[in-house]
Amino acid sequence: MIESLLVANRGEIARRIIRTAKRLGIRTVAVHSEADAGLPFVTEADEAVCVGPANPAQSYRNVEAILAAAKSTGVQAIHPGYGFLSENAAFARTVEENGLIWVGPGADAITAMGDKINARNLMAAAGVPVAPGTTDPAADLDAAVAAAAEIGYPVMVKAAAGGGGMGMGVATDETALRTEYDKVRSFAERMFGDGSVLIERYFPRVRHVEVQILGLADGRVVALGERECSVQRRNQKLVEESPSPAVSPELRERFLAAAVRAGEAVGYRNAGTVECLLDPASNEFFFLEMNTRLQVEHPVTELVYGIDLVEEQLRVAAGLAPTFDPDALTPGGHAIELRINAEDPKRFLPGPGVVSTWTEPTGAGVRVDSGYVAGNTVTPFYDSLMAKLIVFGADRAEAIERARTAVAGFEVVGPKCNLPFFAELLENAEFVSGDYDTGIVGRMR
Repeated sequence: MIESLLVANRGEIARRIIRTAKRLGIRTVAVHSEADAGLPFVTEADEAVCVGPANPAQSYRNVEAILAAAKSTGVQAIHPGYGFLSENAAFARTVEENGLIWVGPGADAITAMGDKINARNLMAAAGVPVAPGTTDPAADLDAAVAAAAEIGYPVMVKAAAGGGGMGMGVATDETALRTEYDKVRSFAERMFGDGSVLIERYFPRVRHVEVQILGLADGRVVALGERECSVQRRNQKLVEESPSPAVSPELRERFLAAAVRAGEAVGYRNAGTVECLLDPASNEFFFLEMNTRLQVEHPVTELVYGIDLVEEQLRVAAGLAPTFDPDALTPGGHAIELRINAEDPKRFLPGPGVVSTWTEPTGAGVRVDSGYVAGNTVTPFYDSLMAKLIVFGADRAEAIERARTAVAGFEVVGPKCNLPFFAELLENAEFVSGDYDTGIVGRMR
């Protein structure tokens, strides 16, 4: 097993990785910005190194500073968490060229899946269903208009290099397409340094279902069930649950088989997620993208399968066999994750501030992965995620009931907080029924 690990991330995911590493006896090093010096992950690591000011480009995305910290502390490996440099193929390659272990998929797999158009084409060749769309970037507005006419409105206009729900727009006709194309292209150039745009069929009523995969050290790819991620605002997830209430045993079999094929097509190693759109009317699903990293929502899979995905990541990176038998996976129960964000519960606009009160719920089946404690400051420099509230029950009804109790017992004072939204959602008849789609938040507002 790896003996020392640098965590190239912050907040709750840094604490999460450090917790497993400590349990395994691995020495941990945290890197942090000047703004994050007082957060729990910094003191919980065995050693901490400041890598720059608050601006992520000068700290958490500062490759030179992070590599210097790795060398000065003598670590063997780097875990990137999610976001920041986690899906940066050049960084992954540089880590390995510097003689360090990269806890994630290989740079080639990251590159192959990093471009949505290339990923779509690879998946189609591997027999994974893809939605109707362009096989090459729409070079200009005229090309986008022609493609949309062939695909049929409404269409989704997407940044080819985007991810995490960013760089997307919906066009219901040519006039809207002309506006969305320019908007998405401009955003993509600014955020990703790549203005390539993909045009794809848009499904007005759709569910977002993803499959957790793990590429093992021996070359096999296994699927660890699906997660339902349809509760979203601005195409970004707020709630995830496993198993999906929309997926029958027969559909699950097709989902998992397609996800394994997707991983095998790129020689995938380590943890990854195959994201799909499910048309509830036809039970057809289509490949959306592959996230070549650990997902924010990985805890729901951990609770349903009784495994520690961070430990499995470390074992794969070290060339070790998994802790479980890949041929005898036995999921059970139901898990739900709620993303506790520093944002108002109505319009979901960020509201940073000093945390004066932070009281986490406890009880059977309740888990909290948090990045903050009372006295910390939620700054405007990073994502608004403060914590993840995860609940587990014997079935979905019990998980929902435990979630209601846990939300009522979670107190955050200081920053704005979306806990009241979750209290409302957990009483919403559509959500409770399990028959919901990605439009549920809009219908609640």
